[in-house]
Amino acid sequence: MKTIKDSTESTQQKPLRLWPGFIIVVLLWMIRFVIPAIAPDMTAIGILGGLVGGLAIVIWWAFFSRAPRIERWLAIALSIMSLSATSHFIDRSISHSLMGMMFAIYSIPVISLAFVVWAVTTRHLSNKVRRLSMIVTILIASGFWVLIRTNGMDGEARHDFAWRWAKTSEKRLLEKGNIQSTKVPLDSATVVKEAEWPGFQGPDRNGIIHGVRIGTDWTKFPPVEMWRQSVGPACSSMSIHGSLLYTQEQRGEFEMVTCYNLNTGQLVWSHRDSTRFWDAHAGAGPRSTPTISKGRVYTLGATGILNVLDEMKGTVIWSRNAAKDTKVNIPVWGYACSPLVTDSVVIVAISGQLLAYDLASGSKRWSGTNGGESYSSPQLFTINGVRQVLFMNKAGATSFDPVSGKELWKLPLHDTQIIQPYQISESDFLLSTGYIKGMKRVTIKNGPNGWSTEERWSSGELVQNFNDYVVFKGHIYGFEGPYLACFDLDKGNKTWKGGRYTGELILLADQDLLLILSEKGDVALVKATPEQFTELGRVPAIKGRCWNHPALAGHILVVRNSQEMAAFRLPVSDN
Repeated sequence: MKTIKDSTESTQQKPLRLWPGFIIVVLLWMIRFVIPAIAPDMTAIGILGGLVGGLAIVIWWAFFSRAPRIERWLAIALSIMSLSATSHFIDRSISHSLMGMMFAIYSIPVISLAFVVWAVTTRHLSNKVRRLSMIVTILIASGFWVLIRTNGMDGEARHDFAWRWAKTSEKRLLEKGNIQSTKVPLDSATVVKEAEWPGFQGPDRNGIIHGVRIGTDWTKFPPVEMWRQSVGPACSSMSIHGSLLYTQEQRGEFEMVTCYNLNTGQLVWSHRDSTRFWDAHAGAGPRSTPTISKGRVYTLGATGILNVLDEMKGTVIWSRNAAKDTKVNIPVWGYACSPLVTDSVVIVAISGQLLAYDLASGSKRWSGTNGGESYSSPQLFTINGVRQVLFMNKAGATSFDPVSGKELWKLPLHDTQIIQPYQISESDFLLSTGYIKGMKRVTIKNGPNGWSTEERWSSGELVQNFNDYVVFKGHIYGFEGPYLACFDLDKGNKTWKGGRYTGELILLADQDLLLILSEKGDVALVKATPEQFTELGRVPAIKGRCWNHPALAGHILVVRNSQEMAAFRLPVSDN
């Protein structure tokens, strides 16, 4: 029975002022999710807008909604307490992501939307029903986060959500049991000849291939799938020598180096180390790519284990925990360097510090100073007639003598480095100015007073993030955020901006073509010409986020991600 007090309260209470909350939550979701989906460079603004919009909802409800005082302050207090309590029980993939801010970044827009929907739909109900349903709405909108996890995010900070109890691709792989290895017949040519794709980004670590010509009419003659194989998670790419393919992956508590038959996809051999690395963005597994040199496979694991294995059998020649030879703390995304083999040493980067080990014995030959966080790899160049190893870390670009480890020159940059330096000429280089910052062209000189550097130009548009690029016939082909773009090499001016791939690329130099593996798993064929963006063909290759650089051996293209690996035979050119 309705009391006199309830009747008086209903008579005196003004109608709720709902339109400001409705407008705020619509704008909040537009700014937070819709606009970044259309314009990826607005992602950071979208995240900030989502948090500001949540604050605006609180201000509207507390001071301008005309809600009863008890409803106003109960809703705010309960929301804060509920979100705070939930944060202690969410999956670590959410609590660790986006520098620990993911839960706030996502939960505030969700609870804001749920609250406004509640306010609108219950505005004509009794106070008792409204308040009870308000409590339930807040608890559900905040508490449901304990039921989900994220399998990581893509290059535009969009997360792949799943139920917390759902099996991961790695778990499903492990449930299949041990994969049987097979023996692959090896002839002398396979052993003697140079590796077609010896390591990260190919023969010269620049993503450029000569001597391969493919058919470009993919409508009539598309790439043909040769095989498809489930693999463990990793950001590693592949290296190829003859009929053997090498990569790295995580399987449970073991970090693996695996060798597959290039023609069939069957496992040939595997090596494992009892260690596991995981981060909330890329997931579990190694980050670097095996390097093939003179019958050996060199690998660096995400926790710093350096292995030297026999190429044919996978037996250990020597192994060393390189991370223990430094005082460097493991960075957020693990150790990501792909080993560099030159002269009589193998050189690896433990985050921002280089170390060189003797090829025969594994003993440490030299080490550089720690220059701060880095996910780049050392690269061998000849500059002004002098062979040297160039390495990028947070302190900048530093050059070392490969034999002695002596520092030759240094260019300060002061930001985390991910992508590789790129040599344009004997003395000119393209260098990243830092994560999400851009590129600069510099000239390196060796004069009477020693080494010096001179900046030619700097561009804030050529933002590579973790995607590498190629230089070809006076132009740079790389990524401006998620979009493929072409830039003039002399001045750094953009000439065109094209497909939204957020991917990795290989240049077929004999045909002026780019092979692109998009982040979504498509393989695209694009003209490497400065006049305009032209996509010649595109085919789906693998499903799931692709952060692994593709590999090419002859007409066989191999792609992978953290779930599967596949090989495709590219059509042969008529010419």
